Amino acid sequence: MELIVIAGGIGSGKSVVSRMVEVMGYPVYDCDSRAKWLMEHDGDLRDALTQLLGAEAYRDGRLDRDYVSRRIFGDAALLAAINAAVHPAVARDLQRWRDSQDGALCFAETAIVRTSRLDKVANRVWWVDAPIDVRIKRVMARNGVDESRVRQRMQAQSVETPSPDFCRIVNDGNTAVLPQVMALLGQKDR
Repeated sequence: MELIVIAGGIGSGKSVVSRMVEVMGYPVYDCDSRAKWLMEHDGDLRDALTQLLGAEAYRDGRLDRDYVSRRIFGDAALLAAINAAVHPAVARDLQRWRDSQDGALCFAETAIVRTSRLDKVANRVWWVDAPIDVRIKRVMARNGVDESRVRQRMQAQSVETPSPDFCRIVNDGNTAVLPQVMALLGQKDR
């Protein structure tokens, strides 16, 4: 089964593209939501996170995201250790999911295609791109936060840029996205 990864920075519109292909009948794996689920339900991952963050990381069986955010803010080594535990768990889960799918094509949505090494298992990567000011406005509207919070979050996230071999989708608010998606779906060996 061919896997296409839909990637892009926060506010780029990768979820919009994911919903488009899902409505067209293609299965889509959401790396972010699955990572959150795995952090609470995968025993090995829970153990690893508890070792890294302490028992306080979980409250009533649920990951205390505020606690985790406070612990990793400004601690690059701890963030790297957490990512080293989470990314392989997500990759294994994605592979199980991919193996269970019918059809010739499935998709995975992620903000961190290289950091998670999903570019190594994908047949293609679609990079959803939008100007930074458009991305900031989208996140402000979606999350109800001010510009400084959005910029702070953007700076805290891994900065990834598209490779020349990624297929680019422009989602700048002026360019129609659906025709771009349809054109990419029509390409076989890109």
